[in-house]
Amino acid sequence: MLIHIVEDEVSIRELESYALEKNGYEVRCFENSNDFYDEIKRRTPDLILLDIMLPGDDGLTILGKLRSESAYSMIPIIIISAKTTELDRVKGLDLGADDYMCKPFSVMEMLSRVKARLRNIPEAVPYILNFEGIAMSEGARTVTAGDVPVELTYKEYELLKMFLTSPRIVLRRDDILDKVWGRDSTGRTLDVHIRTLRAKLGEYGKYIKTVRNVGYKLDKDD
Repeated sequence: MLIHIVEDEVSIRELESYALEKNGYEVRCFENSNDFYDEIKRRTPDLILLDIMLPGDDGLTILGKLRSESAYSMIPIIIISAKTTELDRVKGLDLGADDYMCKPFSVMEMLSRVKARLRNIPEAVPYILNFEGIAMSEGARTVTAGDVPVELTYKEYELLKMFLTSPRIVLRRDDILDKVWGRDSTGRTLDVHIRTLRAKLGEYGKYIKTVRNVGYKLDKDD
C-alpha cells in the first residue's frame, strides 16, 4: 500500500518514512503542497499523513481541497501536527481528517493508527503506471510496451516500477541498488539488468536514459 507523507520538517519526515517502510509500506514524501498536488494527480495513495504548518497551502487547506474532490474524498488522512490544543484537533477532524495526532508522537502509536485506518479500506482497484507507451498494472503485476505484453523477472519488474514511479527524476545508482537488491549487490548487477530491461521493452527501452557518473532516469528523447 502507498502512503504519502506531507511534512516540511526533515527529521520527522524521515522518521515517519523509515518506520512505515520497515513495516512494508511504499512511501512518497513531500515537503510542500505543490509537489504533493503534482504527484497525487498521477497516483492516488491509500493513506496520507499530513502536517498542518507547511510552505504554500497549509495542511488544513490541503485537507479541504481533497475532501471537496470526489477522486480523493475517501482517502484516509491522519493529521500529525505540533498544533495541540483541543480547538486545533476539533477543527482538523471537522474538516474531514480521519485521525489527529500531536507532536511529539509515538512511532508505535502512529503505526497502529495507520494500520487501523487501512484495515477499513475496501480492496482497491489495481492502479496503472504509464509513461510514453509503457504501462504497468500493479496488483496484476503486468507490463506492456505499446500494448504488447512484456515478460519481466521479479527484479526487472521492481526496477521498472522504480522508474515509473519517479519519471524524469535522476535515480542514483546506489539508491537503485539499495532499493531493488539491497547492499549485497554491485554496479555490474544494475548495468546488466538495465541492458536486459531496455531490450525487453524494445523501442520503448530508449526512454531509460544513462546519466553519466550518477545513475539513470526515465525520460523522453532529448
